[in-house]
Amino acid sequence: MSDASDAGLPDYAIEISGLGKVYRRRGGAPVTALSGIDLKIPRGSICGLLGPNGAGKSTTINIMAGLVVKSAGTVRIWRHDIDRQSRAARAAIGVVPQELQLDAFFTPRETLELQAGLYGVPKSERRTDEILAAVGLSDKADAYARSLSGGMRRRLMVAKAMVHSPPILVLDEPTAGVDVELRQQLWAYVRRLNAGGCTILLTTHYLEEAQSLCDRIAIISRGKVVADDTTEALLSRMDRKVLTLSLASDPESLPPSLAALGLARVAPCRLRLEYRPSTAHLGSLLAAVQASVLEIVDLSTVETDLEDIFLDLTSNLQPAA
Repeated sequence: MSDASDAGLPDYAIEISGLGKVYRRRGGAPVTALSGIDLKIPRGSICGLLGPNGAGKSTTINIMAGLVVKSAGTVRIWRHDIDRQSRAARAAIGVVPQELQLDAFFTPRETLELQAGLYGVPKSERRTDEILAAVGLSDKADAYARSLSGGMRRRLMVAKAMVHSPPILVLDEPTAGVDVELRQQLWAYVRRLNAGGCTILLTTHYLEEAQSLCDRIAIISRGKVVADDTTEALLSRMDRKVLTLSLASDPESLPPSLAALGLARVAPCRLRLEYRPSTAHLGSLLAAVQASVLEIVDLSTVETDLEDIFLDLTSNLQPAA
């Protein structure tokens, strides 16, 4: 149920319908980057936009940011159409691009002050010190950007995108080249922003990161959306687990009764089974192993993860004609 304070706010932070982009090259055949993208990002969510290199993720983000002109479709940012209400749409979104776009001779403080001025934020309402502290750059506030490490520059890009307090933050591969500790700090800040009501859309090649962070996942392949659902629902799509049994001794040959169940010997003293949790009964399986006089000393199961789903969806899609 929505809180009373949510009255008047959009249900969806981003609404994309029929989005297409065709790049026309002089003397060459046109290249279709996006083909009918439909996507809705619920307000207050953390949504992962995933896909192989060249799938269309950055093109989609650049269209939302007003950096690339779309060929077809509509895009609404916080209810604002990017064509008819471009100024309001851009004010509602903060974008952290893949490329580090910083002036080497500006300090972080100067960078944020300049960005706030470009967005028309009055000096009395600027949160420069607060934002620098939030991204862990207070001690570097007056150092030239050229002296910052790659991770610090990445965090400064996030800070730069937040100067106008947009309700939507888009992160395009924000942890590329960032070490584990800094990555964890960045995600902790993103979670705090989200807890405060900011909608987050991110792209990442770290699928385990997306699985732990995002409550919703959209997967793009060859310019089309091939999946768009909650992370939980997406993971439940692939009804598959892997069971590994470690035995006390190595059987000379696998009993036919166990082979018929799908068990296979994959190493000395080790059996493996891929099964569907919705239909398989592990109790009966383990009883059959024990009845065969094989002694189980250990067992483990591995569930489907986001990487399995990603590979399945993106490898099975046929190329566009």
